[in-house]
This record gives sequence, structure tokens and C-alpha cells, in this order.
Amino acid sequence: AALGSLAALGGSRGVASAAADDDELEAFREQVRAFAASEVAPHAAAIDEGNSFPKEVNLWAKLGEFGLHGLTVPEEKGGLGLGYAYHCVAMEEISRASASVALSYGAHSNLCINQLARHATAAQAETYLPKLISGEHVGALAMSEPGSGSDVVSMRCQAREDSDGNFVLNGNKMWCTNGTVADTLVVYAKTDMAAHQRGITAFIIEKGMKGFATAQKLDKLGMRGSDTCELVFEDCVVPRENVLGEVNKGVYVLMSGLDLERLVLSAGPLGIMQATLDVVMPYVHERKQFGKSIGQFQLIQGKIADIYTKLASARALTYSTARRIDNLSGKIDRHLAKDCASCILLAAENATQVALDGIQILGGNGYINEYPTGRLLRDAKLYEIGAGTSEIRRLIIGRDLFAEYE
Repeated sequence: AALGSLAALGGSRGVASAAADDDELEAFREQVRAFAASEVAPHAAAIDEGNSFPKEVNLWAKLGEFGLHGLTVPEEKGGLGLGYAYHCVAMEEISRASASVALSYGAHSNLCINQLARHATAAQAETYLPKLISGEHVGALAMSEPGSGSDVVSMRCQAREDSDGNFVLNGNKMWCTNGTVADTLVVYAKTDMAAHQRGITAFIIEKGMKGFATAQKLDKLGMRGSDTCELVFEDCVVPRENVLGEVNKGVYVLMSGLDLERLVLSAGPLGIMQATLDVVMPYVHERKQFGKSIGQFQLIQGKIADIYTKLASARALTYSTARRIDNLSGKIDRHLAKDCASCILLAAENATQVALDGIQILGGNGYINEYPTGRLLRDAKLYEIGAGTSEIRRLIIGRDLFAEYE
């Protein structure tokens, strides 16, 4: 039923690039909020404690049944064509329920599905998108390596063309979200080692390909249950038809995808900040000290005000940027990298501070695991590191601003 109503919403808007109508977007938010509260939130604590998604329920399929995997995929390719503002809403509301589920959802729906929707051939889209959009298959993206994090174009994973025109991959990828469970992965490798960023090609890798394996699942501080691992390629033969985009043009797929990744993932910290408010506001009413609710004390009110303004300002920047991208209808905007980096820089750093404030407001209770505040802090910190560190984001913003005023 939910998928039907979301599909109707997509059809009523006509084109994927149309700006999100406020009333429609708010109606969508209420739908996703109710879904996340009933289907995701009850598992959040156990996911964190056990470092795995629940075995008794397939969250990927449930997200697919609700229609959330293909929000930015055009309708002719099997998606809903609703655009990035809708994708940010989904990311925020799922993060509010469980940041780790949302991170895996973001890697699947944006880093993998959206890249395929934007760059795949008709045959590739027909092969991979239906099962990814339904949630039957899980998607991932592999870019970073053990020796190439922020300096991603220095990657050493190599794809050598063989006599049959196929490619043989050798090397390792690191920090791959969903890597242990992914069926379809977008993987970047060097097809011309001497050409630096002009020698990168994107490939579609399938689970079970000979020569492809996943290494250990990493034991992370936060975002537990959202599996992260190393990928290993040893003479992995990849058919030429699995090239995504053009040979040696993968950097364009990579960099344009990074901008949209930063936009959508910036809604993750928004959800964490809202989740902090969800914990804090009832607590400051219920907790009594010196004969009254602690929310009546001005120092507590000051912290609440700081939480609210940090959330509201980051939310405004993220959604104004998302709407602008939806209005671009695929056109190039030279400010996009700067603005998307700004969204996630502001949201991520705000979320870490908001989570710290949440712990402080709860005092001793904030420091024990009976309350979710510790998990919120551990989850929030990821967003200052993943999808480009805060330092890299500042470099992007500063560099682009400097160039604008030349």
C-alpha cells in the first residue's frame, strides 16, 4: 500500500527534476516517519549491541516494498523519479530511527543505485536495477583503498585489459559499506596507471565473480550493524560490458557521484540531531531537580536552543540545496561541489556537538547504555570522516570560493 501511494506521488509529479512541493514532501515525510518508527526503530538498540541487522526480518526488502530504494531513479528505469529532496527526507527519517540502517540504506540507494541510474547503459540498467530497487539485492560502492583515502585518485587497484577485451582486476578496496552483504558493487580501478585521475574506470562487480572476495568485517566505534569491510581482487575477470560509463572516464562518474552522495548523506546527521531532541525533550520535562523540571533552568534551555538552531540551520541548507539540484534537471552547476560539501560539513559537525549536548543534558543517564545518547554520538562521528573528511570538505569549499573570485 505504501509503495502504491509513493508511486502515485511520483507519477503525479510528472518529471524527476520537478522541485518538491512542500505539502507533498511533508506528506511523504509523515509516511516515512511512520514506517521507520514501526519497522526500523524497534531494532536500533539490538543492531548496535549485536553489530548486525536482525536475522528475523529483512529490512532491505521492507525498504524496497515501501518504495524507498529507487527515489531518484527515473520512472522509465523502474524508480519513482521523486528527486533528491525526497531522498534526503528518507535518509533523515530512517536515521532518526537507526543511523546504522540509514547509512547502509544510503550506500545502497545513492552510492550504488543512483550511480547506476545515472550512468548505466540500457542493458546494464535492465540487468541490475530491478532487484536493487526491490531490495532483493544489496548494493555497494568501493572507492577508497588501504593507502588511498582522502587522496582517492591515487588508488592502486588495477584493471588490465586482456586479449579478449575484458578487464582483469587486482588490488584491494577498503571501508566498503555493505561490502559483506552486497550483490552488486560499483568499483573504481586504474585502467591507465600513468594517467593519474584520467586513468580511472568504473566497473560493475557481481558477488561470486571468480577472483573477488571480501575480507574481515570491521569492528567500528559506531554505525554498528552497517557492515564495513575490505574487498580483495585477485585476477578477477570483469566482462567489458560491465564497464560503467567510459573506459578511463571513471573520475567523472566518481566526482559527480561524490557531490550527490554528500548531499544525501548530509540528511543522516539531521536525523541523528532530531533523534537527540526526541530523547532530550521528554527527559527535561520528567527529570526533577531542586523541586522543578530541569527544562525550567536557563542553562538547560540554552542547550536546547543550541540543539534546535544547529538542526534547523543544517536542515535548511540541505533541503535548499536538494531543491536546487532537483530544479537543475541534470544541468551542470559549478557551485555544486562547494554547496554539497557545505551541507555535510555543517550537518556532521553540528550532529556531533548536538549528541554531546544530549549526553550532558541527561547527565549520568546520558553516559549509560540504557539511553541511546551514547549511540547517537558514536554514530554522528562517522559523518565527519566518511564521504570525505571535514578537512577535505573545507578544502573543496575554500578552493571553489577562491576560484570564484579570481
